[in-house]
Amino acid sequence: MSILQWLFEATIHFGSKSIAVREIIGGVLGLSSAILGARRRVSAWPVGIIGDALLFTVFLGAVFSFGDTTQHANFYGQASRNLLLIIVSAYGWVRWAHHKRTGIAGAPPVTPRWTTSKEKLVLLPAIAIFFAIAYQIFKGLGESGQWLFVDTWIFTGTALATYGMSRGYVEFWLVWVAVDAVGVPFALKNGYYPTGTLYAIYLPFVIWGFFSWLRISKREAVSS
Repeated sequence: MSILQWLFEATIHFGSKSIAVREIIGGVLGLSSAILGARRRVSAWPVGIIGDALLFTVFLGAVFSFGDTTQHANFYGQASRNLLLIIVSAYGWVRWAHHKRTGIAGAPPVTPRWTTSKEKLVLLPAIAIFFAIAYQIFKGLGESGQWLFVDTWIFTGTALATYGMSRGYVEFWLVWVAVDAVGVPFALKNGYYPTGTLYAIYLPFVIWGFFSWLRISKREAVSS
């Protein structure tokens, strides 16, 4: 058996529940990416991309699994979330790597700061439009019930937080808090226990990341 085959077939059993090993690995890589991001390391992006790719296969498998088609349709948002993360993370990786390569030797690839009033005027309506479009797309794909709104918010918040991290916005950590607050019960209710547990574990690290970037933004604003 090849390593790739093992990765896609291996599961861990807890009583009547089985958990895909790639879900566990993907969650751990996601947590590692958050820690590296807080420390402003370019490696946060490729680590996160690998983790998201693994989780994408987990949630996409739920969409096309046998059984209640209405229930499985509710995983389009989660699968799309991880695909979106890969795309936006690629942008963040290129941006941070470019700044690291062209900036002052030894300097971090990004300078944490709050969004400006001008940026908010662009971001707020863009977020509302993004949410409305995503809501209609997931609804059209068959999502329904309470998870339609939940999935749309997780999808939108993920896009916003990842983009904010790539730009160095301090607020993006607060968006992750809001995403985790919804993502934890979503994952646990649907049986994705490693993902739900790791979302919960993310929370103190996300709070730590916020205060870390807040201190850096104040320090670098004074020194500039």
